[in-house]
Amino acid sequence: MTAMKSLVAAEAPIFPPGLDIPSPYAERMAGLERRALSIPFGLSGFGVFQTRIPAGEISGLHHRHTRRDEFIYVVSGQLVLVGDDGETVLGAGMCAGFPAGGAHHLENRSDAEVIYLDIGSGAVPGDEIEFPDDDLKLAPPVAGQRQGFTRRNGDPL
Repeated sequence: MTAMKSLVAAEAPIFPPGLDIPSPYAERMAGLERRALSIPFGLSGFGVFQTRIPAGEISGLHHRHTRRDEFIYVVSGQLVLVGDDGETVLGAGMCAGFPAGGAHHLENRSDAEVIYLDIGSGAVPGDEIEFPDDDLKLAPPVAGQRQGFTRRNGDPL
């Protein structure tokens, strides 16, 4: 495969919601736009997305990974990081990291859009995603097949 040499981030392909979050939870992120920056280059060891959050919206459900790390860098605007230790305001030029196990999400409480880079390790075998505020869990794939969402105790939705 011949990888691309460069691209304009704002023209990168919009990445469809990767988790297929069920209704009514998905509607809370209806305006979110993620552009896949690493995929066109054939990168698989880590992922980079340019994410746009419209005014008044959130980056995703409050969540934690059991084995995957995440990192963000704010390109423009101001957002609020909601994490295990409370809330922190982040502006352009600021960054934050989320080691596996720490729950977090981002909120755009301003009246302008926010753009940030979202960088994470690639697929990590055995990684589970828990959504503690919403009683959801996504189990790791088994034999390459996605397991789907369940309640945190494993019961079906």
